[in-house]
Amino acid sequence: MKIDKNTIKNYDKIYRTNLINSLSGLKSAFLIGTINENSQTNLSIVNSVVHIGANPPLIGFIQRPTSVERHTYENIINTGYYTINAVSRKMIEQAHQTSARYDRSTSEFEAVLLKEEYMSNFLAPFVKESPIKIGVTWKEELDIKANNTKLIVGNIEFLEISERLINDHGNIDFFSAECAGVIGLDTYFSPQKEIRLSYAKPTQPLKREKL
Repeated sequence: MKIDKNTIKNYDKIYRTNLINSLSGLKSAFLIGTINENSQTNLSIVNSVVHIGANPPLIGFIQRPTSVERHTYENIINTGYYTINAVSRKMIEQAHQTSARYDRSTSEFEAVLLKEEYMSNFLAPFVKESPIKIGVTWKEELDIKANNTKLIVGNIEFLEISERLINDHGNIDFFSAECAGVIGLDTYFSPQKEIRLSYAKPTQPLKREKL
């Protein structure tokens, strides 16, 4: 079945949104924690966290159009601080509920019964229940003119993670951490380990390591 862009454009809004969101396949689910200048906290789920670079350590996510109130974005711009927290399997329903449109005076932490955690004199709140926590400061934003979204780029200031979740090669073990993945906007899954492959070189065959 071929679906052209005109057909996609004419789909029901919810159907179209789900279709296009799920096209990018399996992704990790994260919660972004922020705080405003009045000490009101905010928590929002995102499925668009991406690696930007390792030297310096940078991480990004896509911010939806800011033509309406976006508490997470406003807090990041006003304070410069935010946290990115991996969603564990035990947190899936609570994490998903943060996508509801709460008013500014309501903290999603309280609404979904997740605990705020502060560490290292870092302004923004972490999710205490998360197995992988990243403290981030705003670096820059890039406007995507095609649909008025933004790529928010942040400096990775520090990680809070159990030593057992980092292997000898520096890879983070999202599997042992029981982190959840997401497809589109509403379908969650638990990833399975398959194999680990050696660094690819033109003159050497790949080595397979069963996990």
